[in-house]
Amino acid sequence: MEQLKLGDITIDIDLKDIKNIHLSVYPPSGRVRIAAPLRMNMDTIRIYAISKLGWIKKQQQKFRLQVREAPREYLNKEGHYYLGKRYLMKVVINDVPSFVRLKHETIELHVRPGTDSHKRQEIMEQWYREQLRTVAMPVIAKWEKVIGVSLNELAIRKMKTKWGTCNREAKRIWLNTELAKKPFHCIEYIIVHELIHLLERNHNSTFIAYMDRILPAWRHLKHELNQLPVTHADWGY
Repeated sequence: MEQLKLGDITIDIDLKDIKNIHLSVYPPSGRVRIAAPLRMNMDTIRIYAISKLGWIKKQQQKFRLQVREAPREYLNKEGHYYLGKRYLMKVVINDVPSFVRLKHETIELHVRPGTDSHKRQEIMEQWYREQLRTVAMPVIAKWEKVIGVSLNELAIRKMKTKWGTCNREAKRIWLNTELAKKPFHCIEYIIVHELIHLLERNHNSTFIAYMDRILPAWRHLKHELNQLPVTHADWGY
C-alpha cells in the first residue's frame, strides 16, 4: 500500500479494481485512507486529497474530541446502556443456556460457569442486535408511509465509522448495533436519514430539503447523537 503525505497528514492509498475514488477517515486516531481505481495516477489522487483537506481535518478533530467508554469486562455492577438509560450489570451464573434479562435498574446477564469476558460480550452484542431490530421495525413501518418509500430488508451489524448506511438498489438499510444503546429519538433520526437515501443517494441540497421537511429537528438530533459516548474498541487495521 502506498502513502501520500500532505503536511502532517499521512494518507494510505489503496489502488483497487473499482470505478470511483473513496475517502475514509477512521476513529479513534483519524487515520486517512483513499481507495482509488487502478487507472488513477498519484498526481490525480493528490489533487483530490488536497481538495478534501478541510473535511479530513474536521473529521479528525471530531474523533479526537469524541468521548469513549472505558473497556467493558461484563462484571457485576458495571454500567451498560440501553435506549439511552444506564443499567448496572448483574451476572447470574447457572447451568442453563445464556440469556439477557432487562429489569428496572439492572441488566441481568445469565451465563454458564466458566464463561469468559469475550463470550459474555458476544452474548450481549447478540441481545443488542435483537433489541434494536425489535425497536426499529415499527419505526421503519411508520416512516415508510410518511416518506413514501418501501424497504426490502433491515440488517444490523457492528460498524466503526457509521450509524447506518443504505443500499438504494437493494432497498436495504444497515443499522449499527451500537444504536441500541442510544435514546429512541436518536435511533428514529438515523432510520429516517437512511430511508430518505432511498429517494436521494447523496447528501446534497435535495437530501437536506427532504430532511428539513420530514424531520425538521434533525440537526439537533444529529448533534445529540454525535455527542454521546461511543464504545471502546481496539481499532486495528
